Amino acid sequence: MAPLQSWVDVDPKSHFSIYNIPFGIISTAEDKKPRPAIAIGDYAIDLKAFTAGNGFSALSTIQPYQSVFSEPTLNAFAALTREYHTIVREYLQSVLLNGGPFPEVLQRNFDLRKKAIIPLEKCENHMPMKIGDYTDFYAGLNHAHNVGTLFRGEENALQPNYTHMPVGYHGRASSVVVSGTPIQRPNGQILENHNAEVKQPILSPSRKLDFELELGCFVCANSDMGDVIRIEDAPDYLFGVVLMNDWSARDIQAWEYQPLGPVHSKNFGTSISPWVVLMDALEPFAANGIPTDTKPLPYLDEKKRQSHFDIDLSVSITTHDGKTTTVSQTTAKNLLFSFPQMLAHHTIGGCPFNVGDLLGSGTISGRADNEKGCLLEMNGNGQKEVQLAGGEKRIYLEDYDEVAISGVCGSEPGALVGFGECSGTLEPAAELKFS
Repeated sequence: MAPLQSWVDVDPKSHFSIYNIPFGIISTAEDKKPRPAIAIGDYAIDLKAFTAGNGFSALSTIQPYQSVFSEPTLNAFAALTREYHTIVREYLQSVLLNGGPFPEVLQRNFDLRKKAIIPLEKCENHMPMKIGDYTDFYAGLNHAHNVGTLFRGEENALQPNYTHMPVGYHGRASSVVVSGTPIQRPNGQILENHNAEVKQPILSPSRKLDFELELGCFVCANSDMGDVIRIEDAPDYLFGVVLMNDWSARDIQAWEYQPLGPVHSKNFGTSISPWVVLMDALEPFAANGIPTDTKPLPYLDEKKRQSHFDIDLSVSITTHDGKTTTVSQTTAKNLLFSFPQMLAHHTIGGCPFNVGDLLGSGTISGRADNEKGCLLEMNGNGQKEVQLAGGEKRIYLEDYDEVAISGVCGSEPGALVGFGECSGTLEPAAELKFS
């Protein structure tokens, strides 16, 4: 079958090929109201303008619901269910397809093209979804093993429950921000001398600020309190995936996490990429995750369904002088549990979900030194420096360092399904004054 090609000029290396069609929220200088859009190459298709120009005239099934493309978030569109996500995405692909069935909708409609097709460089990205709740899991087996070994030794690296269920904790939805938003170094309690007989913390800006390479997945359907989402039904509750950097203050975390887990060390900022890659776009890249000898309990048993994705991931650090170093390259296949398993486990006790809720994968690391998903692993808990371009070195992040995560499926030019970038620049901590 001949490869798909758009009549829109798309660089063969673009993450946003016609095979992708990711959804996001944009605004422009001409119209500052956030509204839905899709990305194709170096352009956004403004779905509010597209709808107003009768762009969906050839898709009768979506016409009663066209108001969703005037909303300031994607929640209303996501709530239409996976069936409608598929219908809309495939229709937009056909509209953008060179030699497609609907050239009159946009390709030959020069008035609508002028209104709806906007260069990405002229768009401001906004949070794609309104997030009600956010749960961060710990499904990166290699990361969990590496960190566990650093603190508990090889024999006790993993807790007994780890391979039996997706371990996670509740995060703060209020501090999840879109890529490009600056992240302020947090203040918090840290312990300067862990060996002192009397443990006395100080209030200080974090001195061990780290990134964490993750994926996030948005929920697209509600469930009631007491409902259990079956593993076979869980994929229908998932909207799409974004890149995620769950920034972490390791020194604050070390003092606070026992016995209940992280709070201040995580709640100061979580960055996500602006374009949501729909589950349908990822299906061709479905893969197995990390194998395990542990037999899952029936409610987590996917019966050999491939629910992970072959996404090539990389992390770079750009220093204040503009020099960029790629510090990690790995794959999203390095997860023990999938998003459907996370959702099924989260509801087994009756926890309800709402459209827009976010699931985090946990840090994704491979086994090799160049595949580690955070500085804590790279520096061996502060024992060695990470070499950067231009002769600079890091143990942890310094102020004005920019961390950028990239992710893409496939390697064939013109057929890439990618996420673009998830970036954030670390700014100095707030100065605290107390009387």
